Amino acid sequence: MSIVEDILRLKKEKNAVILAHYYVDEDVQEIADYIGDSFYLSKVATKVDADAIIFAGVEFMGESAKILNPTKRVFMPDATADCPMAHMATREEIRLIKEQYEDVAVVCYINSTAELKTLSDVCVTSSNAVKIVKNLPNKNIFFIPDRNLGSFVAKQVPEKNVILNSGFCPRHVAIFEDMVLAAKEKHPQAKFAAHPECTQDVLAHADFIGSTSEIIDYVVATDAEEFLIGTVDGVFAEIRKQAPGKKLYTVKADQVCVNMKKVTLEKILDVLEHETNEVFVDEQTAKLAMVPLTRMLELAK
Repeated sequence: MSIVEDILRLKKEKNAVILAHYYVDEDVQEIADYIGDSFYLSKVATKVDADAIIFAGVEFMGESAKILNPTKRVFMPDATADCPMAHMATREEIRLIKEQYEDVAVVCYINSTAELKTLSDVCVTSSNAVKIVKNLPNKNIFFIPDRNLGSFVAKQVPEKNVILNSGFCPRHVAIFEDMVLAAKEKHPQAKFAAHPECTQDVLAHADFIGSTSEIIDYVVATDAEEFLIGTVDGVFAEIRKQAPGKKLYTVKADQVCVNMKKVTLEKILDVLEHETNEVFVDEQTAKLAMVPLTRMLELAK
């Protein structure tokens, strides 16, 4: 019996569902029940009819799934698969901003730890951040942890005073403007689709800026045949599934998320067999983190 057959058998036996982010490898995406970006998977996690959730992603995703589904068991294929940016804000920084600005909303990118969520007024994703910030009554917005997504939001919502944090995604900030210009010269017919976690000088050259799912939709729906992709190359699998004729290029050679690469079929099978790497969030943290997550789901409707 193959590893895929073993996974499918155990998944059925244990009434488990597999959620996979677009950034994991294609073979993992192929055995998932649901594939998507962080916002889509956050919504799916609240609706799945299963006893166990296997989250093929990184730590903050598993935490969010557990917080949204306290009665379900949530497992991570690799307990060390983490997102560095998720930790790039502190309780002290938030306290200082709150002291400086009376009417401030702490807006937390969902790519963050459960602890940071407990200190926030609302969570957002790259696909709904602009909409949610516009809908907030607050004039002052402290956007954590990603400075680049915060800068992108600030440009779209000039009526707000968006205060930026210093966090960043190591994968997206490694895409430099000179790399984009060189790639455009090599592929002059290609449209450039970039993630808002990229720096502003990179986004200035983009034909389209959006979340992972929005980038996929753009490439599939646009008449052009060639595209430069300014995000992790895991999105290629879904694009090729929907639009096999498109020519896709990365801006740089190693456009991968090393933490998402830790998620493998072997580790998914191990989790199903031995029920290892279960996610636990203490009751008080979960209760406090649930507030901004729920508000996100409400404001993003």
